[in-house]
Amino acid sequence: MVHGKKFGLATVAGLISGCLVHTTLVAFGVSAIIKENDTIFFIIKLFGALYLLFLAYKVYISNAELHLGSEDVPKKSMPQLFKQGFIMNVLNPKVSIFFLAFFPGFLFSKTLSTVVQFYVLGLLFMLVSTIIFSTIAILAGSISEYTKANKRVGLYFKWLQIIVFVGIAIIIFTSEK
Repeated sequence: MVHGKKFGLATVAGLISGCLVHTTLVAFGVSAIIKENDTIFFIIKLFGALYLLFLAYKVYISNAELHLGSEDVPKKSMPQLFKQGFIMNVLNPKVSIFFLAFFPGFLFSKTLSTVVQFYVLGLLFMLVSTIIFSTIAILAGSISEYTKANKRVGLYFKWLQIIVFVGIAIIIFTSEK
């Protein structure tokens, strides 16, 4: 939002590329365990749902005020922003935990390999995320001006996050294997 859409899109590309690492880790590390053990599946589901509820609580107790500005934000090149987005995503354990909690509830075939299903879900997640993040990056200037002019936007974003986290937690917890 501070440096423009090209720079935002470079960060988006890095973030989305990092999702391939998380999808691979989850697909190969978890698929065999989930396939064979109902208790582990339930525990993963439970902790995933509880984690999302925890995130919703953290958002609930946080300040809804947004601070946007270019002061003290050093300008980086597009490759630097790609690298930053990639590293930020890959080193964020919350992404793997989210995939681990979210994907098993959406396995869609009893005949298709769970590894293939995880990759399909990962690619769908990456496609949707690319569309959303790219739209935000392209509209960043307008969004920045709008959020600066309308102080209540932060409150709306806060409650939108809470609703999404709680909704996904409910979906995860009530999903069947």
